[in-house]
Amino acid sequence: MTYTFHYDSPLGGITIASNGTGITGLWFDGQKYFGLTLPEHYEEKELPIFEETRRWLDIYFSGREPDFTPLLSMETTDFRRAVWDILLTIPFGKTMTYGEIADKIAGKKGVARMSAQAVGGAVGHNAISLIIPCHRVVGANGSLTGYAGGIEKKQKLLAMEKQMFGKDEAENVTVQTEIKASDARY
Repeated sequence: MTYTFHYDSPLGGITIASNGTGITGLWFDGQKYFGLTLPEHYEEKELPIFEETRRWLDIYFSGREPDFTPLLSMETTDFRRAVWDILLTIPFGKTMTYGEIADKIAGKKGVARMSAQAVGGAVGHNAISLIIPCHRVVGANGSLTGYAGGIEKKQKLLAMEKQMFGKDEAENVTVQTEIKASDARY
């Protein structure tokens, strides 16, 4: 059985899904690919995993880095799982490019190249946003490219995370708002 819980964030409503043990989905209400992993029938119910996730979100939206991660149940393809595992390594307040992720995947597979566009598709279909920080992925030149939750939310999330750094460190984290039409699908 799949269960859901609603969380009111400063950036809008969030729907969280669980298989009863781990988190299987976390989406801003109305975002692209919203509820993609939800089955036809599910039940809204309070569960310990939702309490833990609510605590994680409360810490995160207070501008602090949570020191724990709720149990995640990534129900996806092997390729997307590999990409999402890399997303989990991007530090709070930092970013990584699609190309850097593609290079990491290529290295793990022992191949010369991996498509940054394929990585972009996997990032865009991240079913557990925020906790798996797809908002920390940027274009090759540091530009903010598409975000399933909306580019405005991505900009606000990165700005919020930037505020955690001291002034000198914050100047080293660039947030640009250039959006290329070819990148908007991610």
